[in-house]
Amino acid sequence: MSINRDTEYIVSLIKELIKQPKETEWLEFKHNNKEPHLIGEYISALSNSAALNRKINAYMIWGVDDNTHKIIGTTFSPSNKKVGNEVLENWILRLLEPKIEFKFYEVEIENKKVVLLEIAPAHRHPVRFDGIEYIRVGSYKKKLKDLPEKERSLWRIFDNIPFEKQIAAHNLNESEVLKYLDYTKYFELLDLPLPENRNAILKALEDDELIKKQDNNQYSITNLGAILFAKNLNQFNHLKRKAIRVIQYKDNTKLHTIKEIQGQKGYAVGFEGLIEYINNLLPSNEIIGKAFRKTIKMYPELAIRELVANAIIHQDFFQTGNSVMIEIYSNRIEITNPGEPLVDTERFLDTPPKSRNEILASFMRRINICEERGSGIDKVVLQTEIFQLPAPVFRVVNGYTISILFAHKELKEMNKQDRIWATYLHASLKYIQNEFMTNTSLRERFGIEVKNRSMASKIINEALESGKIKIFDESVGTKAREYVPWWAK
Repeated sequence: MSINRDTEYIVSLIKELIKQPKETEWLEFKHNNKEPHLIGEYISALSNSAALNRKINAYMIWGVDDNTHKIIGTTFSPSNKKVGNEVLENWILRLLEPKIEFKFYEVEIENKKVVLLEIAPAHRHPVRFDGIEYIRVGSYKKKLKDLPEKERSLWRIFDNIPFEKQIAAHNLNESEVLKYLDYTKYFELLDLPLPENRNAILKALEDDELIKKQDNNQYSITNLGAILFAKNLNQFNHLKRKAIRVIQYKDNTKLHTIKEIQGQKGYAVGFEGLIEYINNLLPSNEIIGKAFRKTIKMYPELAIRELVANAIIHQDFFQTGNSVMIEIYSNRIEITNPGEPLVDTERFLDTPPKSRNEILASFMRRINICEERGSGIDKVVLQTEIFQLPAPVFRVVNGYTISILFAHKELKEMNKQDRIWATYLHASLKYIQNEFMTNTSLRERFGIEVKNRSMASKIINEALESGKIKIFDESVGTKAREYVPWWAK
């Protein structure tokens, strides 16, 4: 079970674990051995072995005799242990690669101190400590590289279990499942009537792989179920850091924060509330129509919805300690997700999206949170053109993907790179709509008057020189020319 632990639960868990007939590949008993480097090696070995044995967690327990499994107590105190001037947990985490979740619990049993270390299984890559990967063979810790068959088996496991099908919580009874998941929202979003009995509710959740029935007649909640429908993500240890953060700054720097919140609900449960909250923080922009002025939000809601949904479904869930973040500045809004995109940022409009989390993406399409086909970036670009905003920018920075919407700028305030990028995206958008960019269409995009068509021609020449666009048919006269993005055939 990966629900937040209270003392009673930890005690009962330890008592169940010591009933094991012997140490296993995912369970280790210690008395007082508290050598930091050894603990780090065991975390690597137990994490990898938990993955290999398809266990929800691995465990180390101090204060238990490894032969008799009797409670003998320990002097080990991880909360007070330091390596040099560094707290033990921080020191271990720094030397683990990739980072995984682990947590120490200190309790008393039979008036004796016992320490439980709960370790998450490895995901996608074997866990290394201080540059070395370890594994358990029976009750022995070995270097993984010395056991090639184990290593191959471990990689096969990583290839076969997507994030969504992994378990967020297990050994739950029916009431606990319904306590942790907002099942009413599930039926509402799928436009289905709420069943009249508990069994029908659980059957529906099970059919969609949000929960799983265990051999012992208890239930597990999958990552898919928790990340979408958790009433409170903080109740799931391995997912609580995946809650979405929204930060509003005073100006265009990070110097002064006005507001910062971190969501608690699952993505499907909280999506509409999240979008509403963001919109309420956004500045407004006055636009002049043909006969009147009107005030609208600076950024199109549809663009924000698409970018937030994209960030959610394309994030790398195996990066620990971070999640989707929305930052609102005075001149822009940045939406950041952990993980680099699987396609070139320049090809977001025309390349079919590749998602790390296809099961999650598919479900979010079913409940109309994201596009059925395509990435939705075409809608984002179109909306920024309608709102006369600078083109959105997509950046990859140190393992993160950042999408940026900019506040309104007059054309004269845009620099050369701004103009070229907007022209490229305009040509790309036209091309995927089976149309061509022309001088006229670019003038409409930038709000350039007909009498100033030479200004549009200058911008087109800048984009041509940069290689971002090309002439579709050079035999056509200059005034009637049509343009396509550089990658168009």
